[in-house]
Amino acid sequence: MVQSTSLVALLFLFTVACQTKSLEYPKTRTVDHVDTYHGTEVKDPYRWLEDDNADETKAWVEAQNKVTFGYLKKIKARGKIRERIKELWNYKKYGVPSQEGGNYFYTINDGLQNQSVLFLSKGLKGKRRVLLDPNKLSKDGTTALRGRWVSRNGKYMAYALSVAGSDWRTIRVMDIGSGKNLAADVLEHVKFSGASWTADSAGFYYSRFPDPGEGKALTAQNMNQRVYYHRIGTPQSEDALVYERPKEPKLGLGSWVTRDGSYLVLFASGSTGSKDEISVRNLDNDGPVTRLIEGGKNNNIMLGNKGSTFYVQTDRDAPKLRIVAIDLDNPDPRSWAELVPETKDVIKDAAIIGGHFVLHYLKRASSRLVLHTMDGKFAREIELPTLGSLVRLRGEPDHNEMFFAFTSFTYPTTVMRYDFRTKKLSAVQPAEVEVDPDDYVVKQVVYKSRDGQSVTMFIAHKKSGDFKLDGSHPTLLYGYGGFNIPVTPWFSVSQLVWMDMGGVFAVANLRGGGEYGEEWHEAGMRENKQTVFDDFIAAAESLIAKGYTSRSKLAIQGGSNGGLLVGACMIQRPDLFAVCLPAVGVMDMLRFHKFTIGRFWVGEYGSSDDPDMFRVLRAYSPYHTLEKGVRYPATMVTTADHDDRVVPAHSFKFAARLQACQAGPAPVLIRIEVSGGHGAGTPTSKRIDAVADRYAFLAENLRMKLPSRYR
Repeated sequence: MVQSTSLVALLFLFTVACQTKSLEYPKTRTVDHVDTYHGTEVKDPYRWLEDDNADETKAWVEAQNKVTFGYLKKIKARGKIRERIKELWNYKKYGVPSQEGGNYFYTINDGLQNQSVLFLSKGLKGKRRVLLDPNKLSKDGTTALRGRWVSRNGKYMAYALSVAGSDWRTIRVMDIGSGKNLAADVLEHVKFSGASWTADSAGFYYSRFPDPGEGKALTAQNMNQRVYYHRIGTPQSEDALVYERPKEPKLGLGSWVTRDGSYLVLFASGSTGSKDEISVRNLDNDGPVTRLIEGGKNNNIMLGNKGSTFYVQTDRDAPKLRIVAIDLDNPDPRSWAELVPETKDVIKDAAIIGGHFVLHYLKRASSRLVLHTMDGKFAREIELPTLGSLVRLRGEPDHNEMFFAFTSFTYPTTVMRYDFRTKKLSAVQPAEVEVDPDDYVVKQVVYKSRDGQSVTMFIAHKKSGDFKLDGSHPTLLYGYGGFNIPVTPWFSVSQLVWMDMGGVFAVANLRGGGEYGEEWHEAGMRENKQTVFDDFIAAAESLIAKGYTSRSKLAIQGGSNGGLLVGACMIQRPDLFAVCLPAVGVMDMLRFHKFTIGRFWVGEYGSSDDPDMFRVLRAYSPYHTLEKGVRYPATMVTTADHDDRVVPAHSFKFAARLQACQAGPAPVLIRIEVSGGHGAGTPTSKRIDAVADRYAFLAENLRMKLPSRYR
């Protein structure tokens, strides 16, 4: 049996070697750069690739893309895969509506439009009017609508646009009646901020950074964020500075006006997440800023208020969260009044809509929707269509309706409306794509991680009478495991295509995520980060042990923090995977905090400035732990030249070093999207191309026997 397995592995490597023997990577220059961390010298031979404006870096990007796209072009199935994805992608998609001033606002994508179009109507079924079509703002479809905020009187709409996937946004203001932009209202240097209107609709609060300087917008650290007030009809230069923390330039600052218009809520955060300091200012009497909640200790989210009583979602003394009431005159945590206690299921989201607390719980990584009265009493549970995920709750405390989207692996994303008067849930816009759930098998399994912890995993594949657990199925394992973000079931036509190609799709609910509360999150952060990698590796081993797949048929995928996950696991266990797809990953764990908003991740990862955390980070940092002479799996790193969240230097340096270290025949490529960012706002055409290229790479390197439509 051992000899047979070895023979299969040798044949697999031989076929890959024959395919890639003529593949030549661009020559990447190395430098003798050495950093010293707490007495330890660490080489950084590709430091020069951090300069995204350098001609040499741009030439390197062009040369790498030439090799990558040359390789992909030779894969026969690539075109057929793209055609099938495009065919299934071409259905009408509706965004979740919001209502203000008697008008409903929602987006619609006809199917293959690069960007969704924003519409307005007097009623949900009223005559539609195009309010904003981003597709007309750029020839390549890379200008995206990244937020909309309608004034209380329904007269104005502030909206944010981004270009080429950047997190930088420009806010403009439209007169809704005429559909025309106000000439003076153009707000620049905005990032991670919305617009919160005052009750009189005369203006709004927002946050912005100083001008980053010429050529530094995509890499320089974003410091000294400040809160401003913008009055309609005036230039940005006249905006009033409302709140700043000059002695704490690393803090992120945000603001929100309560629904009654009486208070400005101010947020100050030193890390990604919601461990914010929360303060309030009485707008009725122009009062001082009063701290309500101390920052840095617990996850706290402001939900709303009734007079000087504020309602907050918190994990203080409740790892799976609870709802409390805080009196502004006595904000001491010992005086907080508990309204909705912690339960065995974790609160994913909460809102005050229709005079109720609307609580979105996660039970085994699937959604539940529960209503409580404002005094905390249980009202009812709203039955959802099936096991799946609720996305984007929308509504207001004084509205009689709320909206959200519902989705699952075989349940197309559907806009739902709940009527608080009739207590009925209905589909506003059923998804216009035909999917028969009976054609697929979706299950949730439990496996054991290295330390014995039970971890859940979703497994989906096409139903087939001859499906056998014999280790023969190409399997794509996805994971994230960080920042308290849960990974729950979601619908994607690309997943359907993968399963149609004969693949198994698996999603592991790793520690570090938000599926099971703050304790689950903390079990996979900072010094515990290795636990996340152990969970993912155990998921892969479980899939093999259960007979779903084998080493030569197993691929792993993840993006951003999930890109780090893939990078670390492929280095720690190169023998376990055939293909690895790390996307926009955090690959240099010693320097991530030195770029754009990377410092906000220190709370999650720790920092190399700390001697103890340096040793932890150095031990798993993908860029630093690659070794020459190792046979690494077939790998396609993906990033984008305008990613100013996880700067592309992470992927550039990792790919360059991986190519230099690779001792095996498997290809190691980097696909760099031009005029693309971290993901949000990516045009449909680019998204389809990217998925098709990933699946073509998988098909080639997993040696898949594809159905006839892909050959």
